[in-house]
Amino acid sequence: MFKLSVSALAVALIFGGVAAGATSSNEELPAGPMQEKAGAACLSCHEARIIVQQRLSKAAWTKEMDKMTKWGAEVDPQDRDALIDYFSANFGPDQPPYAAPKTAHESASKSRSKAKH
Repeated sequence: MFKLSVSALAVALIFGGVAAGATSSNEELPAGPMQEKAGAACLSCHEARIIVQQRLSKAAWTKEMDKMTKWGAEVDPQDRDALIDYFSANFGPDQPPYAAPKTAHESASKSRSKAKH
């Protein structure tokens, strides 16, 4: 039978929680033909929020894609250009500024604030 030490179990739980939490954001990548591949390549390491708040040019998305693949993002070379186009179209400088979604905590705070007045 396989035994884990307490410290190994703690590390596994911590990193397992981090990986599970990476995709637990209330934001999602926009629909499109590359949404699934973008999610597979990017959301295993960070939340969608990291992407959706960007407003980068195609050249900047190209640099970002190259950097992320060097850091270990798994991108099929045949999908690289289509992913850059997907990010450029959805998160380019011509898109409206990013607006963070309201959290339950923010909504509750505003409700309490209005009730005091």
